[in-house]
Amino acid sequence: MTENATPEQPATTPAAAEPAPAEGNAHLDEIRAGYAFDGPALEFGATVIDDTAHPDAPVRIPLGVLNRHGLVAGATGTGKTKTLQLMAEQLSGQGVPVFLADIKGDLSGLASPGQPNDKLASRAKDVGQEWQATAYPTEFLSLGGQGKGVPIRATITDFGPTLLAKVLGLNDTQESSLGLVFHYADKNGLALLDLKDLRAVISHLVSDEGKPELKALGGLSSATAGVILRELIAFEDQGADAFFGEPNFDTGDLLRTSSDGKGLVTCLELPGVQDRPALFSTFLMWMLADLFHDLPEVGDVDKPKLVFFFDEAHLLFADASKAFQDAIEQTVRLIRSKGVGVFFVTQSPKDVPADVLGQLGNRVQHALRAFTPDDAKALKAAVKTYPHSDYDLEKLLTSLGTGEAVVTVLSEKGAPTPVAWTRMRAPQSLMAPSPDALLDSTVAASPLSSKYAAVADRESAYEKLAARVQATAPAAEAPQKAPAPTPAKKTATPKEDPGLVEQVVKSSAFRSALRSAGTVIGREITRSIFGTRKR
Repeated sequence: MTENATPEQPATTPAAAEPAPAEGNAHLDEIRAGYAFDGPALEFGATVIDDTAHPDAPVRIPLGVLNRHGLVAGATGTGKTKTLQLMAEQLSGQGVPVFLADIKGDLSGLASPGQPNDKLASRAKDVGQEWQATAYPTEFLSLGGQGKGVPIRATITDFGPTLLAKVLGLNDTQESSLGLVFHYADKNGLALLDLKDLRAVISHLVSDEGKPELKALGGLSSATAGVILRELIAFEDQGADAFFGEPNFDTGDLLRTSSDGKGLVTCLELPGVQDRPALFSTFLMWMLADLFHDLPEVGDVDKPKLVFFFDEAHLLFADASKAFQDAIEQTVRLIRSKGVGVFFVTQSPKDVPADVLGQLGNRVQHALRAFTPDDAKALKAAVKTYPHSDYDLEKLLTSLGTGEAVVTVLSEKGAPTPVAWTRMRAPQSLMAPSPDALLDSTVAASPLSSKYAAVADRESAYEKLAARVQATAPAAEAPQKAPAPTPAKKTATPKEDPGLVEQVVKSSAFRSALRSAGTVIGREITRSIFGTRKR
């Protein structure tokens, strides 16, 4: 799609003169027919045959199949980030909100108009693109304020035991035990808002006072609870507490459009947490799981409600349990009916488990490297996942130039399109980070700043358990400090005549009601396949 130039930055690249259609090339004719869609679509670029681009045979993807998910893969430096930028621009221009994880800060350039140069002009002419410098409506978020962007967090209760176990690196037994801790907190009305709340609950369960409750849970040993507690303390010592707490991020804020109808591009800025890959990749999965459980069913739609780009996807699957991978597969398979498209972005298709890869109907494959026997094996496996093609894919995938890709997508009827060697169009926004001053002003003007900037710390598990300890400590000391009671004192404060409040509190009916209330509170916290809270 072609965007209009901004008043400040007029178009500087003239429209390319399209060459006459190639005659007598059955392969090119097949590709041209395979991508001739009637409805709205995103433009990837021009078909390449024998290293020559053919603008009369554009490679495209229908807007209506983006919720069938996809994969953008390729070795470092092959152009994956620019492909994300190109897709995000066109989605925004057609009114579709976009979420991007910006690992290195490069994608912040979406907020600024591009800068023309000779190389860009040459690429635009080669693929028949009418390039116009354009900025797009962009929102910047940061995890816990670690970096430029509106600080966002999740409560421990909402994050859930499954994802937290992945972040902490727990084994299957420890993950199951952590689930029991969450179950105990849920049933006893102990809100887990931040790490100190969870630490307080585990400390209580391994204490002398809490050991009977620990035993009643069943399946949770004090030794395992101690291991989880140590991992949690180490995690907190690394400053991870900044990522958890209230206000809890509402993923519905990702589904916004600008006043002129363009889809809002939300960039989660991650340069400040690059050294914590397990944390940010799992946080992205929490966002996706939260969207899945909050959004209504919409079935097939003319255009998606949101396209979610899951960058550095290999980090999510690294050391993941089979149950965790199954949960990802189920979420990806079902979220398409909520109108959300998910694109996993990684270096090689082998980074994504086969069951998840099978759910990705659209493929944009940049160059692969085959330096080792394992690489060569992965290359052969990747080639087998493509439809039949007249290209020598095994050779082509290792020789693609920067900004070129092998593409196959689903047609409007849901059938795979012909495999097309594609020279990609150039993004129209800035292909570099936006200036810091622009990021600062964008964050300051964001309506989300007032919603999420200030940290809230209401009463939760930590405060409730601390109050319980304070309340029981004087009672425990009373028999040692109080003198032996005398008959006069008994007459002065007869136990047979307690006050009304004391009578109610000590009554069996009140205690039964309190237990019922705790059960009701527990029922209000129901959890998904990921252990995240359903609301």
